[in-house]
Amino acid sequence: MRDFRYFLKEKYSNSRALVIGINIYKNISPLSYAVNDATEIRDLLISEFGFLEENISFLLDEEASKDNILRSFARLTRDDIELDERIFIFYAGHGETRTGIYGEVGFLVPHDAIVEELSTFIRWDELTKNAELIRAKHILFIMDACYGGLALTRGIGPGSTRFLNDMMLRYSRQVLTAGKADETVADSGGPLSNHSVFTGHLIEGLKGKAVTDNGVLTANGLMTYVYNKVSNDKTSNQTPHYGYIDGDGDFIFTSPSWSDNDSEKMTENDRLISIPYIQEEFSPLKIEDKIRKTKKLLANDSSSIELHDFVIDEVKNYLSQTSEDFFSVNGQYTKEVLLERISKYEQHSQNINLIISCIAYWARPLHISLLRKALARSTDRLERGGGLTLWLNLRWYPLIMQLYSLGISALENKQYDTLFEVFFIKLDSSLSYDGKQSYLVEAVANAILELTRHDTFKQLPGFERFYTPMSEHLHTILQPLIDDTLFIGKNYENTFDEFECLFSLVVADLKNQQERTVWGPIGRFGWKQQRGNNAPLSNMIREAKAQGQNWAPLKSGFFGGDITRFSTVADEYLKGVSQLHWY
Repeated sequence: MRDFRYFLKEKYSNSRALVIGINIYKNISPLSYAVNDATEIRDLLISEFGFLEENISFLLDEEASKDNILRSFARLTRDDIELDERIFIFYAGHGETRTGIYGEVGFLVPHDAIVEELSTFIRWDELTKNAELIRAKHILFIMDACYGGLALTRGIGPGSTRFLNDMMLRYSRQVLTAGKADETVADSGGPLSNHSVFTGHLIEGLKGKAVTDNGVLTANGLMTYVYNKVSNDKTSNQTPHYGYIDGDGDFIFTSPSWSDNDSEKMTENDRLISIPYIQEEFSPLKIEDKIRKTKKLLANDSSSIELHDFVIDEVKNYLSQTSEDFFSVNGQYTKEVLLERISKYEQHSQNINLIISCIAYWARPLHISLLRKALARSTDRLERGGGLTLWLNLRWYPLIMQLYSLGISALENKQYDTLFEVFFIKLDSSLSYDGKQSYLVEAVANAILELTRHDTFKQLPGFERFYTPMSEHLHTILQPLIDDTLFIGKNYENTFDEFECLFSLVVADLKNQQERTVWGPIGRFGWKQQRGNNAPLSNMIREAKAQGQNWAPLKSGFFGGDITRFSTVADEYLKGVSQLHWY
């Protein structure tokens, strides 16, 4: 196939649609809501997405005969269809699947079909294969019926990112169906009355629920939204089927970069958009099996590529489970919702936390880049945007857990080099509160500060009176997980405190280098400092000064490898902590 990017433009020159809804069949049992579904979809195309009514072929009931459907589809193959057009095809009605020598074959059932006469059906391939005769760059088929024999590929993996303008320049043929061949499509129920389960969720997605935070609605985004909603709807026993017939572009419904006065014109649309995640099981392995596999792959340098792929799959799983697709940043605050979110974040982060802990504990130089990549990719979709401030800040909680798990494990085995490389991962400026590029250690520290300012973890039952409730909570929940994996035992508390002290001093050092107030997140070591006996922070500072340039963190690059620089920052930070008056 020719590379269409050299022919296409970053706009749509026209929009056309073929919309079909059949309630009443001449020879087959009727449906209840197919006509309602088709009518609402047509109206949305006109009112929300700039389709002209004269560009929509609209066939209902007896008008949706086999001849009329094929004639309307064939109209789209004419020469007056331009390359830069988009075409939307929607069908609500009965579907049929027959088994042939090479597998299943799917059919649409027109109004005048006769069950016993296959020639009266419309073979699915008759449309999809003939789509190559249509000049338009983007075609999206949406079928509220079940089909078999669909030769689809997922194309773009969930969680992947693509430039919006590049998706406009790539050819695509995309398909979404209500269910697979062996499933029964529900003609009622779902989120909207008088609509099928499938089209009810489709309509809600088109009306805004599938739109990204930056105002973009793509076919991939819509299809993933509908897949997640229908497959998890309690009134549904169907699983939508979606993907690509051909190409790898994306049908764009709307973008804020389109001019209000000229829907064909796109400006400043060279932005990255994220493909939404699918809420499904990614692996049948239990966590103990995954830890065992991680250790096995770590033991053999020749398994580094397999380890990379295994970890990246887990990162994708983690991103899927914790993304805004399932944790909306909008909505009102209630304590019950807050507690539920914290619990779910912890549940969905458990696997990746333990796998990364394992790698950090036994990491060799060839594993550092994998750890850096896993942590960096875990910040995907954490850029600042609109929404409830608390929910935006709480999105960082899984990453905080991840860094704590990694740090405790690395320090337990004296892996200071590993921790240094992770702390100083450079992040995009869109992730920072001041719009400047920052290091991972800074970004996590800022997130902790914001959550502390809002007393987020004081809302947890039993943590209302703690000075450092997040630190105490992390100390409690991470212990059994890390100990079961690495068998740290009674040394866990010391290592936890050592991590928090080093983490805070590194942040304080960065603040000092930026000529700002020396500050770092204060963990449970803060109130221990008030007691004066065996205070972790004082102990670390004393040890560093005693060992001088031989102190292990300095030799790994922390504090610029300079004991004088460390001492200056540490004394200033210790002074601030000592003045807290936590009694």
